[in-house]
Amino acid sequence: MATRAGYVALIGLPNVGKSSLLNAFIGERLSIVTPRAQTTRERVLGIYTSDGAQMIFVDTPGLLEPRYLLHHSMLEAARAALSDADLVVLLLDATAAEPPSLPADVLGALRSRRGRAFVAINKIDAAAPGGIEALRAWARSELDLDAFEISALTGEGVDELRAALIGALPVSRFFYPEDDLAVQPVRFFVAELIRETIFEAYREEIPYSTAVAIEEFRESEDPIYIRAVIHVERDSQKAILIGKEGAAIRELGKNARAKVEAFVGARVYLDLWVKTLPRWRRNRAALERLGYPVPPEAKRRPGRKR
Repeated sequence: MATRAGYVALIGLPNVGKSSLLNAFIGERLSIVTPRAQTTRERVLGIYTSDGAQMIFVDTPGLLEPRYLLHHSMLEAARAALSDADLVVLLLDATAAEPPSLPADVLGALRSRRGRAFVAINKIDAAAPGGIEALRAWARSELDLDAFEISALTGEGVDELRAALIGALPVSRFFYPEDDLAVQPVRFFVAELIRETIFEAYREEIPYSTAVAIEEFRESEDPIYIRAVIHVERDSQKAILIGKEGAAIRELGKNARAKVEAFVGARVYLDLWVKTLPRWRRNRAALERLGYPVPPEAKRRPGRKR
């Protein structure tokens, strides 16, 4: 029997539920999820294999108006996924007050993918009055597509969308072993879990000003030794993360360690450090050091702090 396989990009504005949908598709918690916008900074790839089909779902950063270099990196990651994928799912938020305003090039790319682009209205379990119909009308008028109605939270409609995607996949051999669930290495997901814990523990600018780098990962030890550095932009942020006599960083480490142990299925010694890397979100060299590629044409320009 011929198999089908392909890459499926999940795109949309920030906080529409792309990460939640990837997790629902895979059946595992690969992509971090918080109520805050702009949580996803890089493409996260999750693999679903079943019944002769393999889909590599690509969770992407939200389509936003870039205000500093990190935003340019995030937007480039989303555009690259849109360009490279075999299929694309545009996710819309049923709780939004109005239809989305998407970049013209994104709309053009979706319109050109006849038969390979899909629209899904998410959060139907919490939809605003008239929100679903307004988004269905927008999808028909802007993209000539009928939208799927789903809830990544409850699972409603997810199986129907998945079946439609499988039917549209190109005939192909599988790209990955059938039991693989993710493409990125374990240390990538460990860093993401630490970052998710920071988003849960802090408000205002702290989560957006932090980047996590895994500097040591000794899997042969028991417990597994992981040394992670949390980079911040200002010394005042470093002081907040560490807390009085180290209380805050210990609490953060305890909560993050529990998540990491559940993910790797083993005991973990999580050694957290905090370092100041001034203005790293706006500095090309710092971004590249932290693993965030920035397109050459991106201009460095001042933006409001977040």
